[in-house]
Amino acid sequence: MSATHIEALREAAADGVALDGLHVSFDGDAYVFETPEERHEDLSAEAFREAAAANHEYVSNWYVWSVPERTADRRAFLRWAEMADEHPVPERYEALHEGIERTWGELLVTVSLDEDDGRTYDLRHEDDADHDPTALDAHRDPLDARHLATEDEDGRYRPLKTAPSLRSGWVFPDLSGAELVRAVDFFYPATVANWHREREGELDVTHWQETAERQTGIYDIIDELHPEAVEWVAQTCCVDSQCLKRRQWDLNEDHELDAPRGDSEFPCREPCSLVVAAARKWTTLEREEAREYSFELTPSEKEQVEDIIDAVADGRTDEIREADVYEGANRYRTRFLRAKRFDEDGNLCGVKTED
Repeated sequence: MSATHIEALREAAADGVALDGLHVSFDGDAYVFETPEERHEDLSAEAFREAAAANHEYVSNWYVWSVPERTADRRAFLRWAEMADEHPVPERYEALHEGIERTWGELLVTVSLDEDDGRTYDLRHEDDADHDPTALDAHRDPLDARHLATEDEDGRYRPLKTAPSLRSGWVFPDLSGAELVRAVDFFYPATVANWHREREGELDVTHWQETAERQTGIYDIIDELHPEAVEWVAQTCCVDSQCLKRRQWDLNEDHELDAPRGDSEFPCREPCSLVVAAARKWTTLEREEAREYSFELTPSEKEQVEDIIDAVADGRTDEIREADVYEGANRYRTRFLRAKRFDEDGNLCGVKTED
């Protein structure tokens, strides 16, 4: 902590200071300096400086959070990152010497003290938590996060930035607070702002029916989906395995959906564009009348069809090894089923689909 911090606090004393257990005031003649551990009254300027120096952690903590240019949501996020509202200053500073870790979606944020008791931030994928920074691809510009978020590990485009498919292998070391929030916003757009609005009781939620009714053009039809189908939409797209946001929207204000909302720190305030686009196709499919088809399958083949659907729906097909023919969704076992039960036109058990 520098003398600059103490002088800045002394100048602020005239307006009163109250933060994280530190209380400072000046009545024009003498100073008051108080922490949860001690209280000093009728202090001269020099005695004030001595009390501040003896409690440097409280002083540097105040200095860090007195930066005026931080917006309320950024300040709240940075305080969340180091659990500032959950632990007293001495305990928190002890932890900051080692580094405090918090997860935000698939991001791992580590907050540490710099040489002036300020803050420095390390941002990486949570899967790289134990990796040496030199083994990761280092980035300095927060704008690089936009490019890192574009494709998954296999180079496939990620249309949903909050899908749990963020690639690993990178690190942003030694970021400032402003740089950290900017990088997080590139990885997960608007999540910090909406998280803060929710904490303040100001999150504006747009439910399904309102979203559907305002659609135009080719998406105008999605308001035809019946309530049960909207449940299926939420179960399909809006659970933790598919999206890292915590769903706050329902069918409408009076009808909550039963689908799990998710466990994320940051909320989802309305059905996203990906959900709306998919719902258009589901709306056309739901227009079809159910028909009865008869297929002849062995019990094991029926279970295999169920295994294949589960594996595709859960994105586990890449995890099933070619040699593991005991898995229903194994590629060779599935090819065997196709060879046995599909005709040359691709019809299951030779049964044609009726128009």
